Amino acid sequence: MNGSRIAAVGHYQPAKVLTNEDLAGMVDTSDEWIRSRVGITTRHIAGPDEPVDELAAHAAAKALAAAGLTPADIDLVLVATSTAVDRSPNTAARVASRLGVPRAATMDLNVVCAGFTHALATADHAVRAGGASRALVIGADKMSDVTDWSDRTTCVLVGDGAGAAVVEAADEPGIGPVLWGSVPEMGNAVRIEGTPPRFAQEGQSVYRWATTQLPPIARRACERAGLEPADLAAVVLHQANLRIIEPLAEKIGAVNAVVARDVTESGNTSAASIPLALSKLVERGAVATGDPVLLFGFGGNLSYAGQVVRCP
Repeated sequence: MNGSRIAAVGHYQPAKVLTNEDLAGMVDTSDEWIRSRVGITTRHIAGPDEPVDELAAHAAAKALAAAGLTPADIDLVLVATSTAVDRSPNTAARVASRLGVPRAATMDLNVVCAGFTHALATADHAVRAGGASRALVIGADKMSDVTDWSDRTTCVLVGDGAGAAVVEAADEPGIGPVLWGSVPEMGNAVRIEGTPPRFAQEGQSVYRWATTQLPPIARRACERAGLEPADLAAVVLHQANLRIIEPLAEKIGAVNAVVARDVTESGNTSAASIPLALSKLVERGAVATGDPVLLFGFGGNLSYAGQVVRCP
């Protein structure tokens, strides 16, 4: 086999929906203030009895079903998350246990909001190198666990959820070369730290960096796939803030692409945001099988990773 491809995707969100009006009853904010600054209207919030590995397992089960596979067909489970409560067993091992995946290698990756695209590249490399035949790649975060719900600058942003992809060997590459890296001097711009851990960020710094420095990086990811931005059928960026997503997609030059705007109804779900948004595009038929889609994650550390994939 000469490459790997995404065979199927799936997503999961908790049932509880938190609206802007709900938040206005908790902190000094309003629906108008939130919409005008970040473009978010609702977000899903997991309950205390819904750990992040449960969210991840639900999304993974849907991706497996969509691919027509069973847990026994998987030999690698990768979970991108920064909100796991326990150090061991890792989240991937718990997901494998929930699904009944036998004998798989199980690993967590903590690259925060860029976690899924890092994990997807890792799965692509493992499959192409012969280290795995089929992988479950999951982005899952329970941001509500690390949020200060009295801080109106951060609590209006976050949501919980998970998205998953099944990656398998293919005759033709369906996952383009990754372009990844970091900006260490901005490592503190997005943080989840302290005891208990709390999410914090320097919003203006992230906004300026994303809207000015990311466009040429994203265009290079297209170049590595042998495509022009105008060739893209869809762009799925990390769903951080609608005011970042819209100008960034425009500056990339993806003039013919559907731009994922799931942040409006899901909030910032960190590592879950890209696979969650991609799965919703596929579910509603907004992109066709084989269409080129740019996935690009950025955020904590300050890390970034992007690649062009063929839509399952």
